[in-house]
Amino acid sequence: MQQPSVKATTARTDTGAPSRWSAIIKHIKRDRQLLLLFIPCILFYVLFRYGPLYGLVIAFKDYSVFAGVWGSDWVGLKHFAKFFSNSDFWILFRNTLLLGFYTLVFGFPFPILLAILLNEVRKQWFKKTVQTLSYLPAFLSVVIICSMIIDFLSPVNGLFNQLLSSIGFEKTYFLIDPGWFRPIYVISEIWGTVGYEAIIYLAAIAGINPTLYEAARVDGASRMQMIRHITIPGLLPTLLVMFILKTGSMIRIGYEKVLLLYNPMTYDVADVFSTYVYRKGLIESNYSYAAAVGMFEALVAMVMLLGANALAKRIGGNGLW
Repeated sequence: MQQPSVKATTARTDTGAPSRWSAIIKHIKRDRQLLLLFIPCILFYVLFRYGPLYGLVIAFKDYSVFAGVWGSDWVGLKHFAKFFSNSDFWILFRNTLLLGFYTLVFGFPFPILLAILLNEVRKQWFKKTVQTLSYLPAFLSVVIICSMIIDFLSPVNGLFNQLLSSIGFEKTYFLIDPGWFRPIYVISEIWGTVGYEAIIYLAAIAGINPTLYEAARVDGASRMQMIRHITIPGLLPTLLVMFILKTGSMIRIGYEKVLLLYNPMTYDVADVFSTYVYRKGLIESNYSYAAAVGMFEALVAMVMLLGANALAKRIGGNGLW
């Protein structure tokens, strides 16, 4: 039998199979509503994440407002050397690392535990009530949450000090005691994030094949055995992704909560890179130095993200990329 020529085969492929661009247009038309919903997210990252990156060049310049970004003099690594030789460097690095590490170690398991417990609840009204109460803090701003913490821990009329005095203990000035700052920060982070993070794990649990539970139940498995051998392995891919994201942001602690809760009495344990950048850049107008500190923080966060992704791929075979 005579075989078709290469030219004929190519022509048939070119005319019969849709081109790459036509496939893209087809997908855009099919998913146009979802893409429209995604536009605000794209604009946010373009305007507030990628757009300002050009300004990082001032970390290598003596930036002057009047000369502009490109008109200012180049100074190379001067600001980085100044920061590394500063006595504040190790204090900031220690505080940032410890706050991020404590938040990761103590805060990471709570949403997982809450999701597993909620999945085992059979009373729907109780499950919905707990879910609503747990993710309610996610709808509150950081300012409101910090105001609540300050009121609760007030040495005069604070709820916790009232309870302590009622059982015979002395009132404690929690927010000016350096030993209490990190526990207060970590506990407030857990309280504020446990609810909406548990939703992610509940969605992952909902994706587990229910026939696995039915088969285990027929074989006489207990609830704990099903959690151990079905639920937790089913959660593992989501756990690894969340662990990578948490590790990558471990050192990038937002300045808002720390700024609202700390004071000169707790600077030694509370001052982190982001609050230092805020003071140096916006209050003291030392923009180039602050940009150098911020760039160093971002580079450390990137290294930690890459390391966590490599570790997750080695352990479970899955990563962000």
